[in-house]
Amino acid sequence: MVKDMTQSNFKIVIEYDGTAYHGWQRQKEDRTIQQEIEQALSTMTGKPLTLNGSGRTDAGVHALGQVANYRCETDLTPEIFLKGLNSILPGDIVIMDCRRADASFHARYNAKSKIYQYRIWNHKLPRAIGRQYAWFIRRKLDTDAMRAAISHLIGTHDFKSFEGTGSPRSHTTRHVMTADLTESEDGFVFFTIEADGFLRFMVRNIVGTLVDVGLGKITPEAFNAILSSKDRSNASATAPAQGLFLVEVKY
Repeated sequence: MVKDMTQSNFKIVIEYDGTAYHGWQRQKEDRTIQQEIEQALSTMTGKPLTLNGSGRTDAGVHALGQVANYRCETDLTPEIFLKGLNSILPGDIVIMDCRRADASFHARYNAKSKIYQYRIWNHKLPRAIGRQYAWFIRRKLDTDAMRAAISHLIGTHDFKSFEGTGSPRSHTTRHVMTADLTESEDGFVFFTIEADGFLRFMVRNIVGTLVDVGLGKITPEAFNAILSSKDRSNASATAPAQGLFLVEVKY
């Protein structure tokens, strides 16, 4: 007798080291996170499946809490998917959670906000271990000046000055709920930001400009003027990808 299978909508939370990947989104030739997970799902179910991510992360960017969903007619339970996927996937991709979601749930369209963190190693010496997870800056950063600049990010603004080319968007206005800078005793500087959405390279372009504030190249007031100018050419260079982490997606 053939088993009756109903379609279920599964929500997964993913942690990954993006160093070896050309970002999240499936591509024809380059290796991506989405592609790896879709292939693992197809191995388990015997059918092609499409994974809907909460959003793209670029090449070299990491995630602690990326969220995705997929729909599938299967009798496999979330527990079986969790165990099976983690046995198939490479070690730099881990499914942290798998559960059934409402039929209407979509990882991208239902997201209310996302939290990103950017990590800077601010020390006189570089790191051998962990160098792929932070931007090394030797000169001491003025973190007080950086915090003063960060205060201008809170609220609803047009972030066109910090938008990368090719950003898939209908407008460049975003609402930032929180943004702050913290430091560890051993030399890490952490920039954390939560917003209702992000433009392509937005966080990395903000960080690149904040670092110039920290190095005394521009003032916090000049940072605000750059934000208000809506002109990408006024902002600083894009910070390297390896320091950026997608921490959490809120629904």
